[in-house]
Amino acid sequence: MLELYQFELSHYVEKVRLILDYKGLAYRKIEVTPGIGQLDLIRMTGQRQVPVLKDGSEVIADSTAIAEYLEKQYPDKPIIPTDPKLRGLCLLIEQWADESIGINARKCLISAMGQDPSFRTATLPAETPNFLKSLIGAVPGNLFTLPGLPDPFKSAKDAMKRDLASLCFILMEQPYLVTDHPTLADFAVAGLTMYIKFPEGPYLDIPASLKGKGVPGIADVGTFDPFFTWRDKLYTDFRQASPSSSSTSPSSPTSINIE
Repeated sequence: MLELYQFELSHYVEKVRLILDYKGLAYRKIEVTPGIGQLDLIRMTGQRQVPVLKDGSEVIADSTAIAEYLEKQYPDKPIIPTDPKLRGLCLLIEQWADESIGINARKCLISAMGQDPSFRTATLPAETPNFLKSLIGAVPGNLFTLPGLPDPFKSAKDAMKRDLASLCFILMEQPYLVTDHPTLADFAVAGLTMYIKFPEGPYLDIPASLKGKGVPGIADVGTFDPFFTWRDKLYTDFRQASPSSSSTSPSSPTSINIE
C-alpha cells in the first residue's frame, strides 16, 4: 500500500489526498510529528517538508512531484491532459496555485487565528483543558497587529480575494478549470484553499468545531460562494472519508505546521 507521510492540516498534503482519492488508490497516512519526526523525512529525502509518498522502494517528496509520479505509475483516471495547450494550462494553474494560493492561504489563516478567538480555540487539540482553551480564547485584540500600524497580512488577504474572484469567473460556464473532467489544476486549487475554509464532512481528522470554519472577511463573503460551492461538489464527488492515521488515534492532538 502507498504510504503518505503527512501533517493532517497541511494544505499541500490535502492536494495529494484529493488526487489519491480521485484515482481510487488506497494509501496509509503516517502522521509526522513536527520537529523530531521530521528527522525521518530528512533521512528519507534530504529535506523535512511534507508531503512525502512512499511506494515500495520509491520515495517522492513535494506535492507536484508526487502528482507527476502518480500520473505516470497509475495512469487510470488521468489528471494531466495530453493535449499540449491544455497540458500547459493545467500545469500553469497548478504552479500558480502552489505559489499564490498556497502561500497566501497560510498567511490568511495566521491572521484569522490572531483576530478571531473562536477560530483560535477551534484549532487547539481536542484534549486541551477547558481552562486553557478559555485562557487562549480570552486574549483580546489582534495578536499580530500593533495599534496604529497597518495589518501585516492585508496584502495576502487582498491577493486571496483576487484569486478567488478569478476562479469564480473561470468556473461560471464550465464544470472544471481546464477540461470537462477534473485535472491537477482543480485538485491543487481545491486542496490549497483548505485554510481559507475548511471542508465539512468526514474528510479530515480535525476538531468538529473547525469543519466548515473559514477566514472572516473572505470565506463568509457571498461573492466567493460560487467557488466554495464548486469545491464542495468536488469533495462530494471525489474525496473519500479520511482513513485512520497509522500513528495517531482520532483523539490524538492535531498539529498545524506554519512556517
